[in-house]
Amino acid sequence: MSIHEPAKNPAGLAQLKDRVHQDLSWLDQPCRSWVVPHSADGGRVMDVVVIGGGMAGLTVSGYLRRYGVDNHVVLDRAPAGREGPWRTYARMETLRSPKTLAGPCMGLASLTFRAWYEACFGTAAWETLGRIPTGMWMDYLVWLREVLELPVRNGVVLDNISLRDDGLVSLQLTSGGRPETLVCRHLVLATGRDGLGGGYVPPVIAALPRNLWSHSAGMIDFEALKGKRVAVVGAGASAMDNAAVALESGAGRVDMLIRRPDLPRVNKFTGIGSMGVVLGFESLPDGWKWRFLDCVLSAQTPPPRSSVLRVSRHPNGFFHLGCEIRSLAVTAGGVRIDTSRGTMEADFIIAATGFCVDLARRPELSSIAPYIRFWKDRFTPEPQDMPSGTLNAELQYSPDLGKGFEFLEKKTGECPSLRFIHCFCFPATLSHGKVSGDIPAISDGAERLVRHIIGSLFVDDRATYYNSLVTFADAELSGDEWVDSPLPVS
Repeated sequence: MSIHEPAKNPAGLAQLKDRVHQDLSWLDQPCRSWVVPHSADGGRVMDVVVIGGGMAGLTVSGYLRRYGVDNHVVLDRAPAGREGPWRTYARMETLRSPKTLAGPCMGLASLTFRAWYEACFGTAAWETLGRIPTGMWMDYLVWLREVLELPVRNGVVLDNISLRDDGLVSLQLTSGGRPETLVCRHLVLATGRDGLGGGYVPPVIAALPRNLWSHSAGMIDFEALKGKRVAVVGAGASAMDNAAVALESGAGRVDMLIRRPDLPRVNKFTGIGSMGVVLGFESLPDGWKWRFLDCVLSAQTPPPRSSVLRVSRHPNGFFHLGCEIRSLAVTAGGVRIDTSRGTMEADFIIAATGFCVDLARRPELSSIAPYIRFWKDRFTPEPQDMPSGTLNAELQYSPDLGKGFEFLEKKTGECPSLRFIHCFCFPATLSHGKVSGDIPAISDGAERLVRHIIGSLFVDDRATYYNSLVTFADAELSGDEWVDSPLPVS
């Protein structure tokens, strides 16, 4: 079911919509709008602008609405229904998360994927459902946006961020091919895995002509790979998914080049998954945060069993373990690949090599990039905090964030308004744990962020709210409810 198709059960979804509204009504939500309006340059200032209309951005918007911050907007460059990775580079057949996770429901059972699925297909269908089909997850997010009437604008590109002298944030946008300026008090970057950089490509691959390779998160023309020799570099979930799609699209041969001597078998973070981690990680001492994530990253997350089998069931799909690339050379027939296990040739390379933080690759952040503090700028882990035995570059280049996911200054006083820009995307993991990008704890992270923003909005306008308190004079008694009587004479 896509965004353009009718619902499987319109009556069931109509009933679920009524239930959502009833649940919110019984909670006396959404709260009435309470934020003091601000103006600048002759126009209304937005209280919050969220960049990114995927799962994270929608959940933030949902909480802002529930808590009475109506003057906000979500901006996304993609067309409606194609926000986030689910219909672009997420090439797995199903989600990896269990179907029972609450996800972006914001604490309401009626907003869960299960509630939506049963409304569409019935209870019996839910009982037989294994994992959630990837495209269906996008359909659910589209419904979430619609049922909560979230203020999303599509086709809007963020070109630049400017911090004004009055403490406001100015956004230079392109909307419908035309420039636009939007001024806000708080900016939330809900921009996904590559929100502060992009896909990491080893230099040896990046040096090749651009038509010979792609990152696994790129827009790959798999039909053009029919009959071709494809090399996939990596051993994670995206490596398996891209290899499988290439095979299913008719690639002549797919070779998986895996540097490790064995595939990772254990998902370390799953082993400690609990509300203690979700709610408590942010309060850990810095060394312990580093220790936890270094342990997880050094072990690497294994690809799902189903994803590996999706590749291995093809007789022309091959796994090469302990196979490290040493050099690449362009040939008349494609690319010659010299590895630690020998030499082979390929027509196309897919680099499933993860993501990196690199602010130089995000021109919209250029004006604030010099002021953003990273963990490497203030923290050096002790030997006991590095179970891998090495200084992890991914952790070093994680942004060092405050309690509300806000960027902190590299040097105090150089850019105080930086605190009004919030990093609610995957690179926030070292500061806050896995609450800003993955399904399991996205509601917990979004509520933490929104509560911080609300606190800031209230504190910044405290004098106005106090004056409202002093001048408030709506009487609850009119004076005719009693008669003043004399004391009895003793």
